[in-house]
Amino acid sequence: MKEQPNYLLLALFASLTLGLAPFYPEPHIVGKIRWVIGGANGMSAMDWLDLCWHGAPWVILIVLLIRKMMKPKVL
Repeated sequence: MKEQPNYLLLALFASLTLGLAPFYPEPHIVGKIRWVIGGANGMSAMDWLDLCWHGAPWVILIVLLIRKMMKPKVL
């Protein structure tokens, strides 16, 4: 039987690299989330696209974790 790829590990790796890059002075996604929470004043379409780009790995990771927790255990 062919082994399935570990998508959870791939999503974790993507979240910790692409999802947080650039790392200095703070993770990019953190700055964008602060900007949105602060009212998103002055955010252009490029900023929203950037938020989606850096947030996508985190959304995928969360969805995969929820699916893994909801999957029934087979004894």
